[in-house]
Amino acid sequence: MLVIHASAGAGHRKAAEALYHGCQARGVSAVIVDALDYTTAFFRVSYRQGYEFVVGQLPDAWAVFFALTDQAWFLPVFRAVRRVYNAINTFRLVRYLKAGQFDVIVATHFLAAEVCGYLRRTGAIRAKVVVVVTDFDVHKIWLIPGVDQYCVASEYTRERLAALGVDAARIVVTGIPLDEKFTRPRDKKEVRRALGLDGDAFTVLVSTSSFGFGPIEELAAYFSGIQLIVICGNNRSLRARLQARANPRHKICGFVDNMDEMMAAADVMVTKPGGLSVTEALANNLPMVFFSAIPGQEAGNVRVLAANGIGVSGLPLRDLASEVLGMAASPAALHEAREKTRKLAKPDSVRDVIASLV
Repeated sequence: MLVIHASAGAGHRKAAEALYHGCQARGVSAVIVDALDYTTAFFRVSYRQGYEFVVGQLPDAWAVFFALTDQAWFLPVFRAVRRVYNAINTFRLVRYLKAGQFDVIVATHFLAAEVCGYLRRTGAIRAKVVVVVTDFDVHKIWLIPGVDQYCVASEYTRERLAALGVDAARIVVTGIPLDEKFTRPRDKKEVRRALGLDGDAFTVLVSTSSFGFGPIEELAAYFSGIQLIVICGNNRSLRARLQARANPRHKICGFVDNMDEMMAAADVMVTKPGGLSVTEALANNLPMVFFSAIPGQEAGNVRVLAANGIGVSGLPLRDLASEVLGMAASPAALHEAREKTRKLAKPDSVRDVIASLV
């Protein structure tokens, strides 16, 4: 089995890694690759850095692009242009896929899925091509001829894909794959103490994207009296500014590899609504408050979650903070919010994706 992703944003990579590690744990032979490692240098750099720049600095432009490419009338044009552009830049990837003679290829990014789907429908490869959609809503860019199976986050996602013309028999509701360490039972008090925190204090986790976007400093100021864990991602200047404030109740971190422990320690998570972040929080039954949703995919996630009574979004920062403080003051409200997350959580997503492939 080949598990393939593209490193434009962390979510696609994390979903692929979760599947790969799940295969290893179950004795399923698998390899994992980043599709961009098999593209031309210019394509690789522009794909990775271009996405980060646009969503971080030009969100309105991203919103226009996302909406335009989600239009049915524009899709054939966009697909044709993308096919030519990909052919020019992904010839090494095509060569790798043909030589690999894989039985199953699981793609967690639409670039990899598009290349694999094209090779499948033209007979260049015989592998079963499976696409894992890494958000709760579905953009039409995920509609790829040649795909044999879709694994999706929720019933809403399945219904959305079917409404767009995908055969319902080819859609499996598995949940978005998440590292299985997020599903381990833990005692909150013990985890907090291990992290150097007060084991008995109500704890809020504030997590930005890996790029460190968002009004983190303003949010931290609203929570000056609350035990807070702040994940700054790769934004070193943000981390330095927060550390300079020296609030003894705030634990300031950069990029971390123990996010499972951070979530296990928290009562509420304040975050951007990325598909993987939401999936991990759901597995920990963490109520969520959202800020700075990227127009398009993250806004879609917010809509789906809101329909399930999960999450608060679109409010001024002061009001978002008030929502969190309200849960801190009301154990009943916190319990109710946690129970809503249980209904949408798919903690066995890795197991279910793998089971659907064999």
